[in-house]
Amino acid sequence: MSERHATPDKDEIAQLPLFERLGLTQIEVIATAQQATDALQALSGASVLGFDTESKPTFARNEASSGPHIVQLSTLDKAYIFQLEEAGCRHAVAQLLESPTLIKAGFGLGDDRRRITHKLGVDLQGVLDLNIVFRARGYRKDMGVRGAVAVLFNQRFIKSKKATTSNWANARLSEAQIIYAANDAYAALRVYLALGL
Repeated sequence: MSERHATPDKDEIAQLPLFERLGLTQIEVIATAQQATDALQALSGASVLGFDTESKPTFARNEASSGPHIVQLSTLDKAYIFQLEEAGCRHAVAQLLESPTLIKAGFGLGDDRRRITHKLGVDLQGVLDLNIVFRARGYRKDMGVRGAVAVLFNQRFIKSKKATTSNWANARLSEAQIIYAANDAYAALRVYLALGL
């Protein structure tokens, strides 16, 4: 496709009304094997989920990341944040990520794919990078969740720089981290559905 579509810039996005996000009551943090089993059961009927991961940032030169530290999966009603410290959580996430029939839609998933394969030893199936869909439709190379929400919903998606660079390996995540992580996955699902895929 030769036609190129413009995406709103930062200043244009800042003028838009806010995108409605999931609240804390709609988010579950999964840290134990039992919680992971319950989450798998709750997600068993889903055909598509919003998907993202977060890793503790590395600041030292040549420091290798041990991430991802969490994996976020979201339905339209609820998001699940799987902490990957416990084997039971890693096993549950691996089952979901290996399923070829369950679509996991997100943005910029190349790095996530590499890290997940390394950490969980799984071959990701059914993963859709929404940046590729936008590129095929004539948008710039990396749309990202903020640009996609602006284009599709004419709304502003808030991403906290502080949360982005926070320590995702913490055993106890802050409310800001939980809201940030869950809504990255939730917004990806909303975008996927709006694209009519």
